[in-house]
Amino acid sequence: MSASTYRVPSSMTAIEIKEPGGPEVLVPTTRPVPAPAADQVLIRIHAAAVNGPDVFQRKGLYDPPPGASDIPGLEVAGQVVAIGADVSQFRVGDVVCALIPGGGYAEYAVAYASNTMRIPKGLTLVEAGAMPETFMTVWLNLFQRGKLVAGESVLIHGGASGIGTTATMLAKAFGAAKIITTVGSQAHGEASRALGADVAIDYREDDFVAETKRITDGKGVDVILDIIAGDYVARNYDAAAMDGRILQVGVIKGPAKDLNIVPMLTKRLTHMGSTLRSRTSADKATIINELEQHVWPHIESGKVKPVVYKTFALADARGAHELIDSGTHFGKIVLTTGAELID
Repeated sequence: MSASTYRVPSSMTAIEIKEPGGPEVLVPTTRPVPAPAADQVLIRIHAAAVNGPDVFQRKGLYDPPPGASDIPGLEVAGQVVAIGADVSQFRVGDVVCALIPGGGYAEYAVAYASNTMRIPKGLTLVEAGAMPETFMTVWLNLFQRGKLVAGESVLIHGGASGIGTTATMLAKAFGAAKIITTVGSQAHGEASRALGADVAIDYREDDFVAETKRITDGKGVDVILDIIAGDYVARNYDAAAMDGRILQVGVIKGPAKDLNIVPMLTKRLTHMGSTLRSRTSADKATIINELEQHVWPHIESGKVKPVVYKTFALADARGAHELIDSGTHFGKIVLTTGAELID
């Protein structure tokens, strides 16, 4: 069967959140296949990555944006099987990856054409499914907003996470002088250094503030990328250099604790926060254009590649969330549908 004659079914398997809670609330269900709007494409999904926002949504702590699917999943890779009336840059049969506001844990999902990308050469569909959300988040925060440049130092919290592994590789590719990560085990430390970190601090054993100051001869780091929050916020102020920039992209440990803002004043710090999911499709398209221009060459040369730790069948989304909740993974966890490419 050719892609042009493929008949889109009326229903599909998807994973829904039956109620807020643990991984057990993720259950397979049957849903109608969504139809693409004029500026959208319909993707037959081969791979969809699991991300931190999915976990918060599962727990009832992160609602989808207005109009988005209640099905979790923010990034997918697969094949275009239908296009909207206003779409000209893609054709049925194209192999793509995409950032979506929800709906990735399914056999089909719609994506704005402007937020859909051709897969860089050298990547598998599984690797491509682990790329859009994480690479876009890191590019937006570390480079667009944080303005990390060659020769600067960076501290990356959650070095074993999808965000952390991506940030480590991109900081290395773009010439950071000193890359420091925080990790939770010796094994993760070794893996982080293999990706490009100069130093991986085991936060269970060492104080990252003291270690960061020691490593930088008391100066502190120029840029900090943080997915943790909680008591890390105040400690980041201590670990930052003069005129340091702190990028808050997650709150795994909840609101800031015991925060004294005097160091922010005396060090002239800039503390910025953002989420990718709530941005407009036009905003996301701008990020994608910069990724294609600046990052894709590093991917196609083999210097940078999404780190995939383990794959799970779509129906076992519960198992994937049990693994991400355990914190023992290094890199991304990906759901696969078992679909095959149509000629």
